[in-house]
Amino acid sequence: MCGIVGAVSQRNIVPVLIEGLKRLEYRGYDSCGVAVHQGGELRRARSTSRVAELLGLAAEDGIASGTGIAHTRWATHGAPAVHNAHPHFSQGPGAVAEAAGRIALVHNGIIENHDELRAELKGRGYAFASQTDTEVIAHLIDHLYNGDLLEAVQQALPRLKGAYAVAVFCRDEPHRVVAAREGSPLVLGVGEGEHFVASDAMALAGVTDRIVYLEEGDVVDLQSGRYWLSHLSVDGGRYVAVQRPVRTVHAHSGAVELGPYRHYMQKEIFEQPVAIANTLDAVNGISPEIFGDGAYGVFKQVDRVLILACGTSYYAGTVAKYWLESIARIPTNVEIASEFRYRDSVPDPRTLVVTITQSGETADTLAALKHARALGMEHTLTVCNVATSAMVRECKLAFITRAGVEIGVASTKAFTTQLVGLYLLTLALAQTRGHLDATQEASALKELRHLPVAVQGVLALEPQVIAWSEEFARKENALFLGRGLHYPIALEGALKLKEISYIHAEAYPAGELKHGPLALVTAEMPVVTVAPNDALLEKLKSNMQEVRARGGQLYVFADSDTRIESEPGLHVIRMPEHYGALSAILHVVPLQMLAYHTACARGTDVDKPRNLAKSVTVE
Repeated sequence: MCGIVGAVSQRNIVPVLIEGLKRLEYRGYDSCGVAVHQGGELRRARSTSRVAELLGLAAEDGIASGTGIAHTRWATHGAPAVHNAHPHFSQGPGAVAEAAGRIALVHNGIIENHDELRAELKGRGYAFASQTDTEVIAHLIDHLYNGDLLEAVQQALPRLKGAYAVAVFCRDEPHRVVAAREGSPLVLGVGEGEHFVASDAMALAGVTDRIVYLEEGDVVDLQSGRYWLSHLSVDGGRYVAVQRPVRTVHAHSGAVELGPYRHYMQKEIFEQPVAIANTLDAVNGISPEIFGDGAYGVFKQVDRVLILACGTSYYAGTVAKYWLESIARIPTNVEIASEFRYRDSVPDPRTLVVTITQSGETADTLAALKHARALGMEHTLTVCNVATSAMVRECKLAFITRAGVEIGVASTKAFTTQLVGLYLLTLALAQTRGHLDATQEASALKELRHLPVAVQGVLALEPQVIAWSEEFARKENALFLGRGLHYPIALEGALKLKEISYIHAEAYPAGELKHGPLALVTAEMPVVTVAPNDALLEKLKSNMQEVRARGGQLYVFADSDTRIESEPGLHVIRMPEHYGALSAILHVVPLQMLAYHTACARGTDVDKPRNLAKSVTVE
């Protein structure tokens, strides 16, 4: 989602700012911009094209400076347009002409009371050039400015309701940038005689590896060769000086080579065997301590699990519910994070709250975690792909997947490694609760170790999936069916097709077909079916016959021993092997490939699908 990069330096910082934006492109955006302090005034370039074009615009306009901020925007308030793009400048009241263009600001998050502030500032004579909630912050700081930028920012922030990370500089104070966070991630990069702020340490890869993770309520004042940190006191009355540890973080650049692949999504699909192997690399046996020191004590105290997640991570949690209840024998609820915090629930302090997030910065999931803790549920664990993320810092326990950087917006390897982490959690809880003996542990570990090889076998099905994709590319609707453990996999398959091919797709438990969705089935409606050889196979076959009787076209991913054969109206791709409880991980891979190749056939922007963002840092 939105990205921030800012810097104070003695060199021309514009190339560094724009390179930082390039590293954040994978998060998704629809406009971008850069602003600098140059020649005693504010200058900027903004674009609704890609970051590469922004560099050309800045060079063409001669924009260069040692002080600046840059931004990629994912539209919330106001359409994707240049006048809504960041950075925003303040436009002072007409009676104070010299104040026009005094403040430059970029912002991630949402200001919930922007309408109220906009009305107040209009009454004071401020003119608004955009429809964004962000512009009100620039005007508010301008209104409060009295010669000290830090003081103006500190006065403005308590008036903002919502979530934000901001970086701001002033025309009247060269070589100074002030930044702050509340509910949206922001880091400080410590350099030699220069300092940086960014929404993600990845943006600073190659510039500095010395990172300070700002905490909620922190404000940082960057000046030439120095920085100061302050934090809003508990009573909210004043800011006090604080210190935060400087960590060495070797962030990976987002500019990963594509190699022989057409898109990052395809590359990441094929990286799944390695990602799974890496995730399992440090696992020598099943133990609660895989999830952190003190995990055994926590697991002994809990008697239920609450999973909080969004999107693809929510579907991973739904798969885990089947595992946790059937293997660990522990009651489990799975909640969409954005819904959980806004409904009345019945808290239980003996609950293990599990969050699942690829980035570790998902705003809805972070907010849901804080809500659960406020309700008295203090046993928290996250399954996350970023060890330095806010989610890992907020939770007592963690399992870090080792998927590596995922550039494509549509998650693939992050999802399958999340499932691996959740399966390990299931086994650890089962062991703690007396439901996993040594023989079962050895068998489970053997299956996990073989999983990368099994996924490699599924990837070999790509030519057959490509043939199906040519048919799907001509469709506008599709149904996905699964039963039991594989129903969430059908949901994930439908989501992938929607995300990148823009084909309307829905998923249902196959038994629900006759309770409504069957009305949609015609010869023009492809019905994708996940058909493992499990206890529900015969029931699933009956559901498939319901489709065929209505003239529907079935596309079935079937285990080799299911005795489902191809014939007119029934298309079958055979999976290499049945994999028991881990079958869900294998069956999602061809669904990823189907979505990918269908999108390629339709000519969509696979890695950056319209309207979507990789890291969702607003509610």
